[in-house]
Amino acid sequence: MVVKEIVNLLNAEFLCGEDKAEMEIQCACGADMMSDVLAFTKHDAILLTGLVNNHVIRTAEMMDIQCVLFVRGKRPPEEIVDMAKERDMALLATEQPMFSACGVLYASGIKGGMREV
Repeated sequence: MVVKEIVNLLNAEFLCGEDKAEMEIQCACGADMMSDVLAFTKHDAILLTGLVNNHVIRTAEMMDIQCVLFVRGKRPPEEIVDMAKERDMALLATEQPMFSACGVLYASGIKGGMREV
């Protein structure tokens, strides 16, 4: 699935990184604790989170995650969007709660992005 399909499925919007609309997404991870993302997430996943601070961008960068989706109507401050732009990441936002957004993606063929422990 490509990013623009995720945008359509979740009635999301691009906050930045529209040029990544055709980027292929194979798996997803939903987490508000960035330590869980660091410990368990596969590379190249889309990250769904309600956390809107610089830790999200730094964690995504460390894990080679190039697309972050903010859920629950959360919108990061402009300095976070600027950080993502500097790192060539796509940021999306949706009103959907995390559980629903993850369910829609799973039902549409996106696999879980958590490594086995």
